[in-house]
Amino acid sequence: MVNVGILGATGMVGQRFIQLLEDHPKFEITALTASQRSAGKKYQDAVTWHMDTPIPEAVEDTVVVDTDPSLVKDVEIVFSALPAGNAAVVEPKFAEAGMKVASNASAMRMEPDVPLVIPEVNPEHLDLIEIQQKRRGWDGFIVTNPNCSTIALVLTLKPIYDNFDIKRVYVSTMQAVSGAGYNGVPSMAILDNLVPFIGEEEEKMEEETLCLLGDFDGENVEPASFGLSTSCHRVPVVDGHTEAVFMEMDEEFELEDVKKSLTDFKALPQKLNLFSSPKNPIIVREEDNRPQPRMDRMREKGMAVTVGRLREDANIPNSFKYVLLGHNTIRGAAGASILNAELIAEIM
Repeated sequence: MVNVGILGATGMVGQRFIQLLEDHPKFEITALTASQRSAGKKYQDAVTWHMDTPIPEAVEDTVVVDTDPSLVKDVEIVFSALPAGNAAVVEPKFAEAGMKVASNASAMRMEPDVPLVIPEVNPEHLDLIEIQQKRRGWDGFIVTNPNCSTIALVLTLKPIYDNFDIKRVYVSTMQAVSGAGYNGVPSMAILDNLVPFIGEEEEKMEEETLCLLGDFDGENVEPASFGLSTSCHRVPVVDGHTEAVFMEMDEEFELEDVKKSLTDFKALPQKLNLFSSPKNPIIVREEDNRPQPRMDRMREKGMAVTVGRLREDANIPNSFKYVLLGHNTIRGAAGASILNAELIAEIM
């Protein structure tokens, strides 16, 4: 077993890490960190638990410590669920102390020597780890996963990008309130309402998507060059980000070939049979009224992305559109970091 820790263990994403790791065959939680307010308490006394399953018995009595690498002993991997501001300061300290940091935070994502990875999409970007360690003098390292809305989008773009010539993509998101944290959106602001703005979300999606699909030349990542425009919106759904995708191609295509590329898509995590990897990363539905968050967000234990309403756009030549759904706090957050760590443990 590999001893792991969770940074920011009392927050929503930290709780999701604990839930997903409860029965993990290779990772055992041996350290939980949080703010000084929670440090010194048993986890069950420090946390306000919001998951739909009970606190795992294995961590109930674990004493929470301050988020300081000197207090986290005998741990090989730490999962970071820290807010971006804290992560920018704290994560490098853990990497410098020799730990492998699998981060869900945005702070380090676009650093040129920090891999931004979706295991099915760009595992070769993990080669940046060696460059990162040499440049920074660290024994450990930091690997990040993208923004929750980006992950769902890019999983569906990958097989299309590999098999067709994309000219431009437009995306409109309908994002769940859990993406903002438990206290993120007041009920009076979201019930019977829609909020047409999520701070920095559109910029993250556009920059991260092109980076993830970019080419790694051995030293740097050259971003993909197709046009991408996003518009992000918060809707009164608890879990599950829905996205409407409009895609224009550089050449003629057969829609059945696009559908086949999505349906047949499998990659390295599936070949390695990693514990958290979905058997089918992309599930294509034929019904006109799918995907829907309540019905589809937990497909493949929340690690698959569901695609529906795949159809040609009769008004724009060489274009098609579809709707996708991904679970934002599983595939889009904690589950993504865990899958990154599983891949690292398997190949490095």
